[in-house]
Amino acid sequence: MFDQLVAIIGHLGNILRPWSFDIATAMVVCLILVFSADVNRILRRHLLGHSFILRTFVFIIVNAFGYGLLIVKATPWVARQIVGMPSHWMFLLIVAMFIFIGYWAQRNSQA
Repeated sequence: MFDQLVAIIGHLGNILRPWSFDIATAMVVCLILVFSADVNRILRRHLLGHSFILRTFVFIIVNAFGYGLLIVKATPWVARQIVGMPSHWMFLLIVAMFIFIGYWAQRNSQA
């Protein structure tokens, strides 16, 4: 019974394997979206009282270039980690990661 379950999960992992880079991109972007509100809140607090131009410049640098660079650099690394896993662990990690991201987003949106 257990071996059949592992085989089914492994098969599902094999189905997802061709889309590892896309899944990694989704993971990185979702994590950034979940945590960007906290980062922006901290930036806003630290830049309070500074000029509008400086606040706007920092916002653009962090949001456009910072998050963009993080997506571009982190996605290939995450994809390599996903591809390097056995299929059954890869599937379980992907499911667990998106459940965690959804839980975290739901929990923080109600705070």
